[in-house]
Amino acid sequence: MIERTSFNPLKEHLKQKEISLIVGPRQAGKTTIMLLLKEHLEKKGEKTLFFNLDIERDRQFFVSQDALVRRIELEFGRKKGHVFIDEVQRRENAGLFLKGLYDMGLPCKFIVSGSGSLELKEKIHESLVGRKRVFELSTLSFEEFANYRTAYRYKERLDSLFEIDRLQAGSLLDEYMSFGGYPRVVLSSTTEEKGRVMDEVYQSYIEKDISYLLGVEKTGDFSQLAKTMAFQAGNPVNISEVSSTLGISLPTVKKYLWYMQNTFVISRVTPYFANIRKEITKRPVYYFNDIGLRNYALADFGIPAERERGGYLFENCVFNLLKEKVLHTPSRIHFWRTKDGAEVDFVMARGKEALPIEAKYSRLKETSITRSLKSYISKYHPSRALVVNLSLDKTVKFGGTEIHFLPFYKLGGYLDSLPKRGLI
Repeated sequence: MIERTSFNPLKEHLKQKEISLIVGPRQAGKTTIMLLLKEHLEKKGEKTLFFNLDIERDRQFFVSQDALVRRIELEFGRKKGHVFIDEVQRRENAGLFLKGLYDMGLPCKFIVSGSGSLELKEKIHESLVGRKRVFELSTLSFEEFANYRTAYRYKERLDSLFEIDRLQAGSLLDEYMSFGGYPRVVLSSTTEEKGRVMDEVYQSYIEKDISYLLGVEKTGDFSQLAKTMAFQAGNPVNISEVSSTLGISLPTVKKYLWYMQNTFVISRVTPYFANIRKEITKRPVYYFNDIGLRNYALADFGIPAERERGGYLFENCVFNLLKEKVLHTPSRIHFWRTKDGAEVDFVMARGKEALPIEAKYSRLKETSITRSLKSYISKYHPSRALVVNLSLDKTVKFGGTEIHFLPFYKLGGYLDSLPKRGLI
């Protein structure tokens, strides 16, 4: 069983009356984590009831709120219980349905899961204001993947393991950058099996979320756009140019990109700027939330990362780790590029405070500060900057800025160590 970092926060939230709403991409493990929560409660002697709206037998209880309440009362009587509802996006007007149930004041705690299409169709966040807490369950992070692959022998001590075993650190990173973090892909034992699972994941997403739930008829156009975005990942995207190249109208391209963001496939990153005339401010950058899905879209799934391609994949990995750390905080991730050609991969910003971060897919032996990073530092004078790489761990100064050269496996710990009222 793969341990998920979201499990303990979800377990703690079982004590709260609010609906625990678990959202995330299809097949990221939402059902599994709900079943683990159910098992945890039953071991404590608490009553549970589990519905999966992908199962026809369960859907009959969701024709009305009264029908579901009668089923719950049959199971629990007047006693307290925990009701799990999986794949709630299958229910029309899911947000209003859940709001009505919550407002009845039943002696029940609801734990609900849904894909990104739930929010797109039902505006569930608006319906459940003040009645829910959202838990976003993505595919496996590198930390979750590495802990599983090392059989949890070094849980909480991965940094120490990788510090003395750089070969294993590199091997696990390469595997993660090739196959990504979908749980069923990670659990598959052969490359052929992993490929079959990823094909199923992708087809399920296209057929169930994009075609059935969101009503996209031209799924071929959608797939072509996904492939284009995979190729462009990490580079500024001219949406008008993409529209022209693919022969898809500009409004449709914008709508499909919005769908891809809100179904947890890609993330949009905007520029960081102060001087609008000198810095590029209009073209966003996109990254894939799962690198395996990005590789699949390009027919690169399972192919070892060579130097140039590895650089883009490593940059995507660093972005996903940063995104995980700033989730539900006021901090935002941007990139910085100027018309003069200077560029910094990421700028993590909160208010007036900003941390520039470069991702270097290289086993650096000595510190070397790029012209672009020097340019950013000279312009903004940040207190610190990061160069995330494969091996070098060293700190130098440039002007008044501390530049930390940091191995990728230490990035999470470094961000956690920042002042609580600072960037995180």
